Amino acid sequence: MFAICVTFRIAAGQMEAFMPLMLENAAASKKLEPGCHRFDVLTDADKPDQVFLYELYTDSAAFDAHCDSAHFKEFSAATADMVAGKEVTSWSTVAS
Repeated sequence: MFAICVTFRIAAGQMEAFMPLMLENAAASKKLEPGCHRFDVLTDADKPDQVFLYELYTDSAAFDAHCDSAHFKEFSAATADMVAGKEVTSWSTVAS
């Protein structure tokens, strides 16, 4: 398995517009991508400008397919001006 963790910092006043698009992207990923096993969208009241993602894929190729998907590209384009910063980390060994 291959895990991706993403922390978005959302621009001031953009969270309300960002979240529905983020949740739609997560749902599409789980529904349309056979290599996507988990796509959690997390928020914390103590970090009101942040959204944290935990994504689990079969392998790095499945994540690459996610990045090449139409729904991901549409999400990225639609939210580009809403995102003030983004940190992505990957984990190549996942044990449960």
